[in-house]
Amino acid sequence: MIHKILNNQKIAHKRGGFGIEILFPGQALDTSDTGIGTIGRIDHAHILPGTFISMHPHRDDEILTYTRSGRVKHKDSEGITEIISSKKMMLMNAGSTMYHEEQVLAESGDLEGLQIFLRPRESGLPPRVQFHEFAEAHSLDQWRALAGKEDSQPLQIRSSTWVYDMRLREGKRQALPELPAAHASCLLYVFEGEVLVNGETTLFKGESIFLEDESVQLEARQTSDLVLFVTDKHAEYSATGMYSGNQKKQ
Repeated sequence: MIHKILNNQKIAHKRGGFGIEILFPGQALDTSDTGIGTIGRIDHAHILPGTFISMHPHRDDEILTYTRSGRVKHKDSEGITEIISSKKMMLMNAGSTMYHEEQVLAESGDLEGLQIFLRPRESGLPPRVQFHEFAEAHSLDQWRALAGKEDSQPLQIRSSTWVYDMRLREGKRQALPELPAAHASCLLYVFEGEVLVNGETTLFKGESIFLEDESVQLEARQTSDLVLFVTDKHAEYSATGMYSGNQKKQ
């Protein structure tokens, strides 16, 4: 199964220096759930330097902050303060409840990145936060594991979910990585660039494609930054998260 998700299937929200385009992948596929398995919601953020997002709660969300430009200062209710950048990523396992605030550093330029809301295996887990600094901002022409199920490295998601990224240079080709689950569903998101999927489907910046039980070959029409989300469609998860949860009333 292959299903392309267009930019106009997102929800745009802008307030002051803060702007996001929200993708509910299940809603784009017209399902009864706004998410796909453990993949709850993806926000493509564009935030101006100096913008401050005040302390606010999260509950039962596994939140991966994926910054590609700009730097943001994170502070949370666990007493942790860190600077997040294109090399340093954060996974906030909100659990029962966690609060945090963010400020885009004025000297760092515009911030662009993804705020990725994933679903935990169950609600009410203990809150915690993880950080990992990569040697390079980009992985050239090969998939890099960012986060995965609890025995994965470098960041641990508390459900059967895996996230990868890759910068595929113009003219290069690549298949999907070896999938970590027998019953995997995939969502490929184009953060930047233009790619051709299986020689027939073109994806531009901000577009994505849902893949299930498909052999996939990617070709970069221009240098492209790609993010791949993988979920085990048979795994258990909680869809009650504050942001990752199912937003449709059943």
